[in-house]
Amino acid sequence: MDADGRNGNKRFHQRLAPLDRANNNVCYHWRAGRCNRHPCPFLHSELPPHQQQQQSVAPDGGAIPKRNNVWRNPGAASGPPSKWGKGRGGGAVGRPPGRASDRICHYFLAGNCTYGENCRFLHSWFISDSFSLLTPLQGHQKAVSGIALPSGSDKLYSGSMDESVRAWDCQTGQCVGVINMGGEVGCMISEGPWLFIGVRNAVKAWNTQTATELSLDGPSGQVYSLVVGNELLFAGTQNGRILAWKFSAVGNCFEPAAFFDGHQLSVVSLVVGALRLYSSSMDNTIRVWDLATFQCIQTLTDHTSVVMSVLCWDQFLLSCSLDKTIKVWVTTESGNLEVTYTHTEEHGVLALCGMHDAQAKPILLCSCNDNSVRFYDLPSFSERGKIFSKEEVRAIQIGPGGLFFTGDATGELKVWKWLTNEVANS
Repeated sequence: MDADGRNGNKRFHQRLAPLDRANNNVCYHWRAGRCNRHPCPFLHSELPPHQQQQQSVAPDGGAIPKRNNVWRNPGAASGPPSKWGKGRGGGAVGRPPGRASDRICHYFLAGNCTYGENCRFLHSWFISDSFSLLTPLQGHQKAVSGIALPSGSDKLYSGSMDESVRAWDCQTGQCVGVINMGGEVGCMISEGPWLFIGVRNAVKAWNTQTATELSLDGPSGQVYSLVVGNELLFAGTQNGRILAWKFSAVGNCFEPAAFFDGHQLSVVSLVVGALRLYSSSMDNTIRVWDLATFQCIQTLTDHTSVVMSVLCWDQFLLSCSLDKTIKVWVTTESGNLEVTYTHTEEHGVLALCGMHDAQAKPILLCSCNDNSVRFYDLPSFSERGKIFSKEEVRAIQIGPGGLFFTGDATGELKVWKWLTNEVANS
């Protein structure tokens, strides 16, 4: 045994090590086909099936303890958590765990894999048996910052930091129009037939049915977030102020209604729930505004970095941050919001979107800054699938009939669809 340390003879040590190698954990890097540690403290062989079911493998080769904490609607009837994502170990969703061929080829994602069909890693933009990629839509030269489908329109609209808005024919997938906005599009939403576009120092409003074009002045700096609620249009701006307009049918225009001061830095996300406006900011906080009085009634400071997105789901508020967490908030008896569950990611989280799958199950989509979008069943946070991209996905939008859309920082827009009959796991 001494010879292992003093004379460099490691073969004896390597023969004995598998008997107690890091509690019989399988090497993550060996599974990926790239372990270069000699000796490696972890196993270079698969565990028996009954042990595989009991263990997941962390990126450093160690075991991940099972997590049983599930956030639920307080007072709801208890029942088993969602079964999606369970028992799949460290492998890809819907595929056997731990195989090198179940891992996405990063050279494929970058567009320069030279192995082609002979590559041992997956050449795919997603891993799931629940949805499929319909088509990519290419044309933008910079990041897609907003996606919208106005009511009654047969066009899909996308806004980009390349200073343009593109219109796509929903039947053919062809770009049928390009509008030069004269500046970067910071965000874009639709409400009824109206399309609202946040640019620098203004919000552009366009009625897709009447072709009415309006410019709403008042913002200072780039408009990063927009939302419609309680018959008002809200805009979050670069200087931390939130502005509100009310539509006047008499003058066919939007009139200033209120403004909200409180955030110290840019307001990057807005959502309306009941009579509350929730705003998240680069100042690491979420503010809760009473829409009856236009006053801030609570400031949430639990996040430690930029709060990138907020989402209302039933009586819950969900928030995500560059601090690598997704927090679930619930209103207490005192009327204040408190964190009831925190989900941790390995990377910063950029955007949240909620929707239902083909079986009407609630699904949370979260975009991370490792260029992926992760899908989770709610309330269990069991993983349902992943989408991969060349660069980070900054815009996610739900469409009709099980459609949803993602836009990434390269300018590519992708159209996805939930499968009515899911493919059986191999």
